[in-house]
Amino acid sequence: MNTNSIISFIRDVYKTDEFIPLHAPTFQGNEKKYVLDTLESTFVSSVGKYVDDFERKMEVYTGTARAVATVNGTAALSAALYLAGVKRGDLVVTQALTFVATCNALFHLGAEPVFIDVSRVSLGLCPVALDNWLEENAQLTEQECVHKKTRQVIRAAVPMHTFGHPVELDELIAVCNKWHIALVEDAAESLGSFYKGKHTGTLGDYGALSFNGNKIITTGGGGMVLCKTTKSGARAKHVTTTAKVPHPYEFYHDEPGFNYRMPNLNAALGCGQVERLESFLEQKRKIAQGYETFFAGSEYSFVREPDYAQSNYWLNAVICDGDEVRNDLLTHLNEAKVMARPIWKLMHRLPMFADAMRDDLAVSEFIEARLVNLPSSPTI
Repeated sequence: MNTNSIISFIRDVYKTDEFIPLHAPTFQGNEKKYVLDTLESTFVSSVGKYVDDFERKMEVYTGTARAVATVNGTAALSAALYLAGVKRGDLVVTQALTFVATCNALFHLGAEPVFIDVSRVSLGLCPVALDNWLEENAQLTEQECVHKKTRQVIRAAVPMHTFGHPVELDELIAVCNKWHIALVEDAAESLGSFYKGKHTGTLGDYGALSFNGNKIITTGGGGMVLCKTTKSGARAKHVTTTAKVPHPYEFYHDEPGFNYRMPNLNAALGCGQVERLESFLEQKRKIAQGYETFFAGSEYSFVREPDYAQSNYWLNAVICDGDEVRNDLLTHLNEAKVMARPIWKLMHRLPMFADAMRDDLAVSEFIEARLVNLPSSPTI
């Protein structure tokens, strides 16, 4: 299969000779109406009805007990880790094959990442690799998991649902329970993805969503913490809104909180977008099915959802037959104004995480050298 045929196929899908972005937002519903309503109300900041409405809509859709809107996905993940008990000096196990925000969130809490390999099934944190690393490097002491050499507490594990494909959650939860560490799901890319019928971000202790401009739905910038109980949700709301104790006029804050509140203006956009979510997902699955059929039998392996899951197919991807094939595909598509990108550089290749603990990362390195993301905008 040559690159010209791939370019022709993608142009046929999107029916244009112009530039094709990787994932562009679509606004064809009530977004403008709701945003104008916030302007007329003057409640454009963090107080307003659309923040509450957006949180309630996401609770109903995901099935979580409480959803708390934040200013972006990194803020949501940072708050989730804080709520899970992550402290300065702790270790947090995650995958090296991820977007940098996963690591930034824990780093700015003063924690250090430990990079564990991903699964070929999900492209997310591998439960077998995680358990093997813990068996070799960790021990339980007074119900805490500590690193044998450094004596640092291993506080949490953060799997990321790569491109919307759910990780092997049952197995990861079992490993985390065995080692008494929290599980915080980085579900930034997986709104609309379900693991065995349950929405991603709702099975761990906490989950974090993102509504960046390139996500399934967008609030411009925004995120959300998914909480398993109303009690933990109330605490999430408290700490993300500067930990201010409610009072008609006094300013009293009972702990160092975060100013992570989502503005009402952004939430209004989100309310319009979530009304279109099902149609976006339907279109994205059609596009994914088209890619899968097109690449069948070729030297490109289409990344499909795991058998146990229903993925949102946020970004479609193929695994190429070697790095030279990958580089050739990236070059020709981008030269033809069809946007394609490689997967992220592994986190330990970045200067700020170069000294982090890690396992051999064999699968992560294999994927890094071969994966290409293809245009995935919903064609509504």
